[in-house]
Amino acid sequence: RISELAKKAGCTVESIRFYENHDLIPRPPRTESNYRVYGPAHLSRLLFIRHCRSLDLSLNEIRTCLLYTSPSP
Repeated sequence: RISELAKKAGCTVESIRFYENHDLIPRPPRTESNYRVYGPAHLSRLLFIRHCRSLDLSLNEIRTCLLYTSPSP
């Protein structure tokens, strides 16, 4: 769930939704009851984004970094 991911990553639910809306974190699959299901890759990506933000990188700079660090689908 999104609240569990937020707690593990040390951020807010709103931050996760923000990053999803800006296509920095892939949208997770949902359960039949419409809960988001996050996996280890989501946590890893979120921690990477938070580290980049701590270095004052912009969203566009983070997006560029993700192009070079993320495996191809």
